[in-house]
Amino acid sequence: MKIIKKVITLDDGRTIEIETGKLAKQADGSVVVKMGGTMLLAAVTCAKEAKPDTDFMPLSVDYKEKFAAAGRYPGGFMKREGRPSDYEILVSRLIDRALRPLFPDDFHAEVFVNVFLISAEKQIMPDALAGLAASAALAVSDIPFNGPISEVRVGRVNGEFVINPSFSQLGEADLDIMVAATYDNIMMVEGEMKEVSEAVMLEAIKFAHQEIKKHCKVQMELMEEAGKTVKREYCHEENDEELRKAVEAFCYDRCYAIAKSGDDKHTRSDAFEALKEEFMQTIPEEEREAKEVMVARYYHDVEKRAMRRMILDEGIRLDGRSATDIRPIWSEVDFLPMAHGSAIFTRGETQSLTTVTLGTKLDMKEMDEVLIQGTEQFVLHYNFPPFSTGEARPSRGVGRREIGHGNLAHRALKAMVPVGEENPYAIRVVSDILESNGSSSMATVCAGTLALMDAGVKLKKPVSGIAMGLITDEGNKKFAILSDILGDEDHLGDMDFKVTGTRDGITATQMDIKVDGLPYEVLEQALEQARQGRMHIMDEMMKTISEPRADYKPHVPRIIQITIPQDFIGAVIGTGGKVIQEIQKTTGTTITITEEGEYGIVDIFGENKEGMDAALATIKAITTVPEVGKVYTGKVISILEFGAFVEILPGKEGLLHVSELDWKKVDKVEDIVKVGEQVTVKLLEIDERSGKMRLSRKALIEKPEGYVEPERKPRPANNDRNNRGGHSRGSDRGGSRGGHDRQDRRSSRSRE
Repeated sequence: MKIIKKVITLDDGRTIEIETGKLAKQADGSVVVKMGGTMLLAAVTCAKEAKPDTDFMPLSVDYKEKFAAAGRYPGGFMKREGRPSDYEILVSRLIDRALRPLFPDDFHAEVFVNVFLISAEKQIMPDALAGLAASAALAVSDIPFNGPISEVRVGRVNGEFVINPSFSQLGEADLDIMVAATYDNIMMVEGEMKEVSEAVMLEAIKFAHQEIKKHCKVQMELMEEAGKTVKREYCHEENDEELRKAVEAFCYDRCYAIAKSGDDKHTRSDAFEALKEEFMQTIPEEEREAKEVMVARYYHDVEKRAMRRMILDEGIRLDGRSATDIRPIWSEVDFLPMAHGSAIFTRGETQSLTTVTLGTKLDMKEMDEVLIQGTEQFVLHYNFPPFSTGEARPSRGVGRREIGHGNLAHRALKAMVPVGEENPYAIRVVSDILESNGSSSMATVCAGTLALMDAGVKLKKPVSGIAMGLITDEGNKKFAILSDILGDEDHLGDMDFKVTGTRDGITATQMDIKVDGLPYEVLEQALEQARQGRMHIMDEMMKTISEPRADYKPHVPRIIQITIPQDFIGAVIGTGGKVIQEIQKTTGTTITITEEGEYGIVDIFGENKEGMDAALATIKAITTVPEVGKVYTGKVISILEFGAFVEILPGKEGLLHVSELDWKKVDKVEDIVKVGEQVTVKLLEIDERSGKMRLSRKALIEKPEGYVEPERKPRPANNDRNNRGGHSRGSDRGGSRGGHDRQDRRSSRSRE
């Protein structure tokens, strides 16, 4: 084995090791990246030739975490890793978006990138190392790639930027972004913030790039030592220069005219397609099939160049807007009468119908990743059906695109959604895209804000979002920053830059840059133009609803939340859940109990106020500590010769001795009370040692005039009633903590 190892040293002394030549040697390239106890294996393979008529880059990236890496079993019946989780898909997308633009434009062979988490230290976040691992594997292969790149996470903790912070550090951060870059250029940015300024975000990107340069330099050294500086030769495109010139001459001016027409998306698309077909008719029929792929490629280049020149030279966009204009916006809330909250947000030809559903803690999303376990109170789902773009094809369920766009909208809103003590509900937001022509994820953010406020969720601040674009010429000498981009401007442009935030700062961002050497000054200008666009969109949204509803809608189930001492949690639940199940059954409510420190947080969830009040009263009774001198109305549980046992609170019984039934002499207990009857009594005494209670009925009855207290006979020393289980011993059959402390009634009776 020829093992090569390189080390990257971070500014704080931590190290990242890259090793090749030991594992997965039959792959075209493979490395192991190690930081502390965390290890990732990356392996890349590439087909020998491109498939016929392939005119794109067929790249597949898969990130997978092994549960054994953290010494854990997978969940589920099969007890093995299954389909990728949302988290794994999101990491795969981060890698893909950084790598894809760097393959040569004419390289069309299938490339597969696999990254596995094979060892996991609990505090180290592996996603920050995945892009580095993938790039290093490509570096030690012969696959053509214009890298290397690296990805790092930047967090801002206590005002200081930190590279690849730990899980605990990130919990204290107000900025969390992933940045991918080559030695010279930023390629991708994605992350979330707690209302930071544009200047802070730009500084974080610069800080990340300085670290990435070190990673790229080490990979270049690794490539040289592995002897992979020269990549494989390939020829994946046939070209015909005469045909290229013919397409240019026939189509360019007419493409320019179509682009400048200002027609809607489908009219413009049909016109472009008709023009291409018209050119195809100029080719002899017997040659058309052979030249169809080349014509499509050349025509795409002509169409792209015409649209870009129109924007750069005349400042006119495909729909007639200027660079800073925002498309017309209209919105509506409470569109769906039975949803807990709903909103429509439409901007140009992009439309989202978004709903909000409020649930209990039982409805929270459960997370069971290799390194992340727990529940998530706020979730957001994004759906993109084919009809939203007019496509006639079946819907195949949720794909990587839906997960990625939904995650961006979720990150945009989550810092503003109240959780924990501020909000007892689980919250689910669902955005269904009904029309799409650019920036449906930003429409989701706007519609989500409106729907949350319509539902009565006390959103801390409203959030709006905008997608920015960039068109440049060679050398970036001339450029145009575009606000609120169309789908075609995204596809044909050099940057797709989404920014969300409140009036006070940025909450999330996603950036993909496809051009080399983009100056930071251009990014700074794009951020400021995005801020102005966000404020315009926010103003339009506020015309529909400017603050959350004062109360939830009448059909929204309500939650009552109380705190109980930890000692009473078991009493409320009961043996095998018997008590809590009975409360839920009889009151028609859903009850959850969460243990937090020395307390239990009890949520009572229901649609019927009477049932919720009854459940609340029962729980309060179970958790109430009896007070001496207080009057209670209880149920007679059993009758013995010397008195009756009365349940004054759920699970708490005391002895109502025969002498305390009435001022007059009572010969038979049943003459005064019967089993099952309600009786009002006063709590006279709680035994300090045993917690048993002594009750009195006669204390609540007016003493008869001339009443003489009967003379009591002294007790024999060898016949102490306390030792034999008299009324003092039997005064509390339940104890102060409910049914768990009850003594067996039969043993008490035998002692009597």
